[in-house]
Amino acid sequence: MKRKVGIWLYQNGGGDIIEEKLVKKLQEREIDAKTGINLRNAIVQCGKMFHKNLRVDELDLFFSYNAGEQTQYQVYLYQALNRIIPTINSYESFALTEDKFQTAFVLNKNGIATADFFLCHRDDGKQLKNIIKKWKKMVYKPTDGWGGVGLTKIEGEETLDMLMPFLNYADLRYFYVEKFVKYDNTDFRIDIVDGQFVSCYGRKAGGKDWRTNITSGGSVFLRDADDEVIDLAIKAAKVCGADIAGVDIIYDMEREEYVVLEVNGIPAFATPEQEKLGLNFNDKKIELIANLIDRKTKESA
Repeated sequence: MKRKVGIWLYQNGGGDIIEEKLVKKLQEREIDAKTGINLRNAIVQCGKMFHKNLRVDELDLFFSYNAGEQTQYQVYLYQALNRIIPTINSYESFALTEDKFQTAFVLNKNGIATADFFLCHRDDGKQLKNIIKKWKKMVYKPTDGWGGVGLTKIEGEETLDMLMPFLNYADLRYFYVEKFVKYDNTDFRIDIVDGQFVSCYGRKAGGKDWRTNITSGGSVFLRDADDEVIDLAIKAAKVCGADIAGVDIIYDMEREEYVVLEVNGIPAFATPEQEKLGLNFNDKKIELIANLIDRKTKESA
């Protein structure tokens, strides 16, 4: 019987073209791909999960790759589906890489260098003052944010005092901060699929901003990675259990070592505009993802 997989992949920024190529690669492997499976529109009755007329729980695998349109309901069903069929990434890996503190904690405990970090309950605000006295500069990060949204650089106690009313008003359960890393305002984005190196490119902060995220004004540039950076990215992806990962790495000029800033479980493909700049890794990434789906569906069967 022909294997069937469900796909939910972002459509903007060339995502529709990526999806077409992936479906074709899967067809070459005799895998039938059902696209547009947004679990936001699924229903569950007893032990059956339906997306329109499709029994999602009877698929051989579900591939979720859409960071921008996630909903609580969609994620909730993603978790349930993961208990029944293989998913890419697994829900456990997805949930881990969606949380910056959990990711940093796991990486750190497995010997992977990260920025120094601190987590405290919202009622322990005094601890943050002790930390800022020690670190001088730090970055407040929403644990579930992406694209640089919500990142706030804190330079001294005065800045912290100004920020605290906002944090209290937001009714956060806890505060997560990282020591500000002195670096050259560039990073490495390493793409990993199934434990294999796919590509490397760099991002550079724009103007006086210190954030390299594209949505924060950063720009992409061609960049090579040596074995040390690649091995670090592969290890970080493995520790997080991520079949697919985009690992952000910077060089800490004070510690004189590379540190992992973030592991992204849904790293974007190169956009058509970025491909014109020379980022030509899309076809390789699609091939590796098709091979990954092929292997996992065979193992499941």
